[in-house]
Amino acid sequence: MKQTSSSTPRPVKVRAVPIELCQFLKFGGLAESGGAAKQAISEGLVLLNGVVETQKRKQLQVGDQVGYGSHIIIVALP
Repeated sequence: MKQTSSSTPRPVKVRAVPIELCQFLKFGGLAESGGAAKQAISEGLVLLNGVVETQKRKQLQVGDQVGYGSHIIIVALP
């Protein structure tokens, strides 16, 4: 039986793009609050498309991959 790894990219559907990085972290369930998301970003713990991103309000588009800890989420539309 195959186990699902938490590092497997998971699409997260948003209503519209662009969406701010800090909002997407919270919406995607990787941060408990907007404040926690902003702190993680400012500490350099968040990757955007494989590169450390420190702009809290960075505008994301469909297909962008956000990594935090062992989790990766992808911006998707319904």
